[in-house]
Amino acid sequence: MFKQRKLEFDVVVVGGGSAGVAAAVGAANVGAKTLIVERNPYFGGAGTHSSVFSYCGFFAQAEPLQQVVGGVGAQFLEELSAIGPEIEPRRNPASGNVIVIADGEKSKYALDRLLLRAGVVPRLHCQVIGAQVQENRVVEIECVDHAGRLTVSADAFVDASGEADLTTLAGGAVRFGDDEGQVQAGTLVMRIGGVARDVPIVRELFTEAIQLGKQAGIDTLSKEKGMVLRLASGDILALFVDESVNGLDAASLTAAEMSARQQAWSYLDVFRRHVPGFESAYLIQTGPALGIRETRHVRGQYTLAGEDVLSGVRHLDAVARGGWPVEIHQPGAPAVYQQIRDKSYYDIPLRSLAVDGFSNLWCAGRIISCDAIAFASARVMGTAFATGHAAGVAAAQSTRFTHPDADLVRAELLRQGALV
Repeated sequence: MFKQRKLEFDVVVVGGGSAGVAAAVGAANVGAKTLIVERNPYFGGAGTHSSVFSYCGFFAQAEPLQQVVGGVGAQFLEELSAIGPEIEPRRNPASGNVIVIADGEKSKYALDRLLLRAGVVPRLHCQVIGAQVQENRVVEIECVDHAGRLTVSADAFVDASGEADLTTLAGGAVRFGDDEGQVQAGTLVMRIGGVARDVPIVRELFTEAIQLGKQAGIDTLSKEKGMVLRLASGDILALFVDESVNGLDAASLTAAEMSARQQAWSYLDVFRRHVPGFESAYLIQTGPALGIRETRHVRGQYTLAGEDVLSGVRHLDAVARGGWPVEIHQPGAPAVYQQIRDKSYYDIPLRSLAVDGFSNLWCAGRIISCDAIAFASARVMGTAFATGHAAGVAAAQSTRFTHPDADLVRAELLRQGALV
């Protein structure tokens, strides 16, 4: 017989990826009693659960180096450096893109430390399954773990679930994919060992190997051009395995995950055969989960537009910055980029984080209110730290003020070291 459990908090954050952790820490730093709910056994989202070790969006493309995410995101980078070795941004000399590399284990530990130091109450292995709404307010959510169901009431909520689960359960307006219901490709990350450190990583050699594999009749290979980089451990991270997938649907996910694993072994085979130095390569890990780029988007009070992003528009109610170029992934095709004006950044307004029709529900991460072009930039993990931090602060302040305006949120974000 399961015992009914009831919890009460000031702020509840649903989702424990980059956006969710930043939201929870930001809210707790305001003084709100904060709970974060995550269905996985660790925090970090794609950075830990899908082995996306390349954190994009902390820096713009401008020269000299221009950091556009501070606050909780910067604290995460500092925590990684404290664990060691020191984190340093890497600039791709060809594209000008700047990334930060952090493996999953360090990220898990760093995020744990950030949450606990801020006084956030963590609840892993916990899935939200329902929401109660009164008038225009979410008043309670229902969650489930192996002990049964529990309810959590709060004054404000942040949806950082990646799939807009809380907003959907609360009856909020969402859009699946772009205006035609199409979503960006999902990608399964491969981690490869058995390659000597002195073996050069030349992307053209991988493309040639894949083309030779296709000519030999291997039909379980998707794209020919992908990202390859060497980690500090010496292992190789390779992103070639693309899948068309509906990340909301278990049947679609199952088919895509199994197909992706088959692809991964096929890629390993052609690399062993045709890439010099990869003769003894072996597959350390895939995933664990397929990296889902896109499912639902929340309808907010303002839809961030592609023109806002590409033109580097500044907004009076700006609470976050986005500095990653527009990056569109279609299954099997190379990424397509569009640059932000002056290779700098654009503003993300508070209105794009405020869920339309609700007075106490905020969204963060890749589900924020934006069109397809804006999404292709704003979805990355560095930017998710920024939107999460802003959403968490806004949620905490909405427990004290009926309608917290952007000036209040900005002032608190600046106090917490954010860049706005």
